[in-house]
Amino acid sequence: MASTEPSQVFGENLKRIRLLTGMTQEQLAERSGLDRTYVSSVERGKRNISLNNIFKLAEALDVTPVELIQTTYSNDN
Repeated sequence: MASTEPSQVFGENLKRIRLLTGMTQEQLAERSGLDRTYVSSVERGKRNISLNNIFKLAEALDVTPVELIQTTYSNDN
């Protein structure tokens, strides 16, 4: 079951999209101007993220901020 906690949803989306692009946490951190440990914490849902950092990560991944924030629902129920 997918998480509904906003920080968890964001982290899951961030990791999924990062992996789809073939980027490491280190590469994403470098492209976004953030620290790798920060990216790791965000992916694990352990950090609240600022609006500015959402935009930095979205730009680094070449996606819209909405793609990182939105909750997806599956028909697995």
